[in-house]
Amino acid sequence: MTAIRNLVVLAFVAVLGLAACSPVYRNHGFIPAPEDLSQVVVGQTTVDELAGLIGRPSAQGLLTGSGWYYVGSRWRHFGALEPREINREVVAVSFTPGGVVSNVERFGLERGRVVPLSRRVTEGSVTEISLIGQLLGNLGNFQAADIVD
Repeated sequence: MTAIRNLVVLAFVAVLGLAACSPVYRNHGFIPAPEDLSQVVVGQTTVDELAGLIGRPSAQGLLTGSGWYYVGSRWRHFGALEPREINREVVAVSFTPGGVVSNVERFGLERGRVVPLSRRVTEGSVTEISLIGQLLGNLGNFQAADIVD
């Protein structure tokens, strides 16, 4: 009888030991759902509307109104080992000076490198024109009186 009892106690201790070594996953931060992000219209949605659609972020750009950043990560805790980040996503929403959404980008973390997952940008930006194109475009926009006093 004591042999069976010792076997049951040993089995119970073994099950508890294995259960203690199972990984525990924890989520940190907030990332808006893709369905909610699809409601954001680049070039039309304002800052106030964005707060109602997907909520305010935990981080904002250094300059007031420059952008909102939503950061979410998933960590794996395994026994006594150091926790390891297994997934990270960042959603960056940029604004025009008038407070309208100009860009929505989604980034992920792959092998320690930031990888763009999706990007929506407004069309027709000054930065799309090369330096030579800007110089040639300005040739007819000045007169000799502008140069000579």
